[in-house]
Amino acid sequence: MLNLSEKHSMIQKIAEKLAKEKVAPRAKEIDKTGAFPWDLVDIYKKHGFLYLMLPEKFGGLDGDITSLCLVIEELAKISGASSLIPLAHNVGIMPIMVSANDEQKEYLYSKIADPERPYLVAFALTEPEAGSDASHMRTTATRDGEYYYLNGKKSMITNGANAQLYSVFANTNPKLRTNGISAFFVERDYPGVIIGKSEDKMGMIGSDITEIVFDNVRLSKDNLLGKEGEGWNIAMSTLNLSRPAVGAQAVGLAQGALDFSTEYAWKRVQFGQKLADFEGIQFMVADMATHVEAARALVYDAAHLLDMKVYERDKMSAIGVDKLSAMAKVYSADVAMKVTTDAVQILGGYGYTKEYPVERMMRDAKATQIYEGTNQIQRIVIARDIFRHFMP
Repeated sequence: MLNLSEKHSMIQKIAEKLAKEKVAPRAKEIDKTGAFPWDLVDIYKKHGFLYLMLPEKFGGLDGDITSLCLVIEELAKISGASSLIPLAHNVGIMPIMVSANDEQKEYLYSKIADPERPYLVAFALTEPEAGSDASHMRTTATRDGEYYYLNGKKSMITNGANAQLYSVFANTNPKLRTNGISAFFVERDYPGVIIGKSEDKMGMIGSDITEIVFDNVRLSKDNLLGKEGEGWNIAMSTLNLSRPAVGAQAVGLAQGALDFSTEYAWKRVQFGQKLADFEGIQFMVADMATHVEAARALVYDAAHLLDMKVYERDKMSAIGVDKLSAMAKVYSADVAMKVTTDAVQILGGYGYTKEYPVERMMRDAKATQIYEGTNQIQRIVIARDIFRHFMP
């Protein structure tokens, strides 16, 4: 049981109500058609989910990582794809949070919090040849006088086709590898920003994952987030902040599958008795529920630590946020995959059909093991942090 503050409890209740009343009637259709749900984006905007973490002085709700996790979990219980849109949007905002100056924040936050129009943001790090090994990115930002010229291609960008703003990472000095990576904000309407192909995915249908091409896009010094060469640290700080929210999404998917399958087991009769009366089903449900609770505890423990406002990379490493954030993501994603698969098994043949939502939840759960750093990469992060204490 989470011990939530009054503010967090209110945010959770709003998200739960919205998920049940607005998202649930649309979830099956969104997965069937794949159409981007702009109607839900408008609702998210109205309820503040798109400017949840912005400071109040810039029109935001002054939320934190725990607030984001609560919103994403409640939405994911109903629809993974519908939760991914505000999740990816807030991840796109995080590089601005951790590195933008006041003038940049005032300019960008005013657009994001504008109540008159939806304004989505995307985090653009991954490239065709630089996925898990993002340090080998080929996108460059070449400086010429007062301007940078951005060239390259980003891939697998969530919200890419529908975003109006991108947090982009590019090499300003390729010889320095990670120390030569810089971060920029790039707006959709800049000349040379080209929307490429959108991927045909197994799950998270309705969210878009898209290729973005930058063809000699001219940027000024005002587009630079932080200083030259700080982009890698900005990206890693962003991922530390965002991974508990991905964990919360996974917890939501698992909880949604658990809720549906247990209700089904209680009502479904086989061999003259309820499925819920069979010991084998009881053992499955007990394990599923235990794993979900453990994952939730890990997620909100990491979120609480991040909410201590230690957003600087060196401070995060010093107090072990890298490890805990990675643990929250990797464990929750594995739990989501296991629990949703077991939910399908409990429903039997019906679980394998699109008539019931558990097969969609299973397909959606797989994505959580892949994005924001694959679970294999998370295990490397965890192990390195453990062995770091033995290094001289």
